[in-house]
Amino acid sequence: MSELIRLKHGGWVVVADGAKALFLRNEGDEKFPNLEIFRKEEQDNPPSRDQCTDRPGRKSDGPQGHRSAVAETDWHQLAEDNFASDLADILYKRAHKGDFSQMVLVAAPSVLGQIRKELHKEVNARILAEIGKDLTNHPVDEIEKLILGAA
Repeated sequence: MSELIRLKHGGWVVVADGAKALFLRNEGDEKFPNLEIFRKEEQDNPPSRDQCTDRPGRKSDGPQGHRSAVAETDWHQLAEDNFASDLADILYKRAHKGDFSQMVLVAAPSVLGQIRKELHKEVNARILAEIGKDLTNHPVDEIEKLILGAA
C-alpha cells in the first residue's frame, strides 16, 4: 500500500476469513492509532470431507448402461459463503444504528469478493479502504502496523 490509512477515533477495522471475523475499534486517533478487539465472530466449519455423509452419487447416462459421477456439494465452501453473508448483515445492522462512521475491511481475497457482493450501500459508503489479505491469525499490534502504518 502506497498511501497511509487515516482512521479516526472510533473507526472500525474488520478482519475476516471464511470462518472468523475480528472487529477492532480505533481507541487512539488518526495520528496514533490504537486498535482494540471488541467483538469476535467465529463459525465451526470443518473440511468438506468431514461434513459429507455419503460417497458422491452417480446418474444414468441413458439406455447404454453408462453411468456418470455427480459432483459432491462443497459444504465447506458453502459455509464460507454463508459466513460472508452473515458478516455483511452484521455490518449493515451496526452501520444502520450509527455504531461506526469509518471502516477498513481486511479479508482474504476470495472472502473479500464474497463480502463485497453482499454489502449494503450504507456500509459501502463508510468503507475507508479494502485490503485483500488474511490477517485473522495475526496479533493486533501487527494488524495495526500492517494496515494503519503505525510505528
